[in-house]
Amino acid sequence: MNTKTLTALFACIILASCSATKTSGNDLATNLPIETSINLTKIENDKAPVTINPGRFKEQTVTYRIPKVVQGTYAVSDFGKYIDDFKALDYNGNTLPFKKTDTNTWTISNAKQLDKITYFVNDTYDTEVSGRIGSENPFSPAGTNIEPDNYVLNLHGFIGYFDSLKNNQYKLDVTAPADFVRSSALPDTASKTSEDGTSITTSYLAPRYFDITDNPMMYGKLSVEEFKVGDIKVVLSVYSPNKIHSATSIKDAMYKMMKAQKAFLGDINSTPRYDIFLYLSEEKDDSPKGFGALEHHTSTMVVMPESMEEDALEDNLIETVSHEFFHIVSPLSIHSEDIHYFDYNNPTFSKHLWMYEGVTEYFANLFQVNQNLIDENEFYNKIMEKIQRSKTMNDAMSFTIMSENVLKAPYKDEYYNVYQKGALIGMCVDILMREGSNGNRGILSLMKELSNKYGKNKPFEDDKLIDEISSMTYPSVHDFLTAHVVGDIPINYNEFFNKVGLEIGEGKVETNYILMNGAPIVSGDPQTGTIFFTDMVLQNSFWVDNGVQPNDVIKSIDGTDLSMQNANQVLQSVFMWKPGKDVEVKLERDGKEVIIKTKTTPSYTMGEGIMEKPDATPAQKTLRDAWLKG
Repeated sequence: MNTKTLTALFACIILASCSATKTSGNDLATNLPIETSINLTKIENDKAPVTINPGRFKEQTVTYRIPKVVQGTYAVSDFGKYIDDFKALDYNGNTLPFKKTDTNTWTISNAKQLDKITYFVNDTYDTEVSGRIGSENPFSPAGTNIEPDNYVLNLHGFIGYFDSLKNNQYKLDVTAPADFVRSSALPDTASKTSEDGTSITTSYLAPRYFDITDNPMMYGKLSVEEFKVGDIKVVLSVYSPNKIHSATSIKDAMYKMMKAQKAFLGDINSTPRYDIFLYLSEEKDDSPKGFGALEHHTSTMVVMPESMEEDALEDNLIETVSHEFFHIVSPLSIHSEDIHYFDYNNPTFSKHLWMYEGVTEYFANLFQVNQNLIDENEFYNKIMEKIQRSKTMNDAMSFTIMSENVLKAPYKDEYYNVYQKGALIGMCVDILMREGSNGNRGILSLMKELSNKYGKNKPFEDDKLIDEISSMTYPSVHDFLTAHVVGDIPINYNEFFNKVGLEIGEGKVETNYILMNGAPIVSGDPQTGTIFFTDMVLQNSFWVDNGVQPNDVIKSIDGTDLSMQNANQVLQSVFMWKPGKDVEVKLERDGKEVIIKTKTTPSYTMGEGIMEKPDATPAQKTLRDAWLKG
């Protein structure tokens, strides 16, 4: 976690006093920073060596753990399975007996003689087989990479903790080639160049284990840019293996977005620095496939395909990074005891994912219309897509029960709904608060009030949050949360749209080029390995105008051959198409090649959409303006 200047200075003084002398046999582990090191100049078979020196234990037996689950993923990652050649060494360099009690846990005997632990870490990117959260591999933005010119150091994959020393400080040394660019969300405290000048060791100090897991790093052949948004310094670090994109090329779009976010947030200013780490993935078998981002309190790690065109990449980053940046409100400033005292190997989960992820996702959409980055119709389309996607999931499930049991069936399969229905819950509360305050208060007001009451160092009690929000707002908000968040009653969205002079109706609605009404217009045949248009293509005006027919096989898009292996990546770029783009699509129809070479035009379909009511009253329009622009 990034700290203010005085705190950082104080940390440096502590570090200097702690590192002035070597740990002696009389120094108890409970009184010292845990000294850790990662040496990126000593990679063996794509494995990085790690050393952990905790100081002297007074216990006979100690337990060392690598995280099973990390915050923000809501899935089992089992980082312990990437640890090899684990050794516990005494002060004479001899090995001590230990027992690996599960995938992520090592129990060490004769711990009073323990000097240090050593092991090697495999990276997770090389083993990815799926991009899905909850698969057998960690979600890519939570993963690790060990390659000659890039190291993604999500530190929870390299460094563990002792059960009895979770709140100890951590001194971390990272040794890397001298020509590497170093980018870290954790402030460095010192650096030392080797005698031969080939490597540099950078030192960091983390107040506790949480700060190790909460501050990712990226080393290697990076491009880095900095800019200021209000009082927040933003550091953008980009790794593009083929130099297709850079921090310089992306900087302006990120600045415009984050400037608008800061204007939307107003006086919420909970961090002096924010880091964006962007890893751009090649189309290779051993490249990461889980595109998206993982939030940290003052940074985010993002993984996207390198092949995306710049405008599509920027649009995708706006959707993704804006969500992560809004996490400075929740959970940085507003979080429960489950998060504040997170157990990485036996976690409990808060009931309020509707707030952590849902309200955050809602803000990531609302700020765009609020700050005139998109118009009202684009915002309505985004909301309608969320309604349609939420309906494909269990709409009659208590959100609080689902959140609290998110790792268990059947609830884990509903996690994606936190970004759909969770955002819609935020929207409904927002409209209710605007209605109850004559347009003066919304859900952003509520989050500011909660932030002022709690802040990053004071968690709330999970079971009391709903009652607390109810007391701070209006009876209508209490009734809504009780029925639709704690309870399992599906939401009638037209009831809320009616308050602002809108309605869900059937008509001509703008759509995109690959999804309509929440469903894809393409499918795949695993036996032939082909991707083809379904009957739904006949409902998409752009493809109909260009003569596409059902069962047309898509051979290539803009020069890239389409296969089952790269379909998600290529079609994601189609999802990001905008009107006015030159495109070339090669099809196969009845054994003959069909080429579509054209410029994209707005695409429409007949379906459900959010539209203004013909009889909307001035009062409803005024409330709508307060909702969208207030």
